[in-house]
Amino acid sequence: MIGMLLLFVLMGSFAGFTSARLYKTFKGKQWQRCTLLTATLFPGIVFAVFFVLNFIVWCYGSTGAVPFLSMLAVLTLWFCISVPLTFLGAYFGYKKDPIEFPVVTSNIPRQIPPQPWYLNPVLTVLLGGVLPFGGCFVELFFIMSSIWMDQYYYVFGFLLLVYVILAITCAEITIVLCYFQLCSEDYRWWWRSVLTSGSTALYVFLYRFHHSVYIHIYRSCCTSDTCP
Repeated sequence: MIGMLLLFVLMGSFAGFTSARLYKTFKGKQWQRCTLLTATLFPGIVFAVFFVLNFIVWCYGSTGAVPFLSMLAVLTLWFCISVPLTFLGAYFGYKKDPIEFPVVTSNIPRQIPPQPWYLNPVLTVLLGGVLPFGGCFVELFFIMSSIWMDQYYYVFGFLLLVYVILAITCAEITIVLCYFQLCSEDYRWWWRSVLTSGSTALYVFLYRFHHSVYIHIYRSCCTSDTCP
């Protein structure tokens, strides 16, 4: 756990370099804001969620709550190491030349022809997450059952395999749907490529909600005479 935390902190330089060079490629002007958000936005959200959950655990008097000094150490690593490394990486990123695209593009956007109904953005995004979710929902059942029913989960090798299958499936379904979109002369593929595979998270959230409701009903209807 400590190794993963240190790796995340030290990777701030690469994050700053990548975001700065991409921002320069798109001719952005507010580079200070871009660098600051790179250093604070995602880590800030993660830390806020972790702090709220840890505070709830602390209010219940659990011994599993993270001590205050450990939280302070994480903040120190974040602001004293990760943030300066992000700004250092952004400095070298802005010194690099912008990324050159392999084709010549026009400043005047071309007209997009009428698209068929099956290439509707909402439809393709929602359908794009079905196949990746189908490759991981069985393992999600065992993970959530272990969490909600106070059981141990120990099949981490199979979990890694499911993760690899999920990543490959997300990449493949995104490539296929973007290919269909470009064949229809619709060049607006950037955000759709992200949301196509990202919609898998929506199905995971809905399945998690369904599973938690199922467990709640199971526990409320179950008695000590009928349940194991």
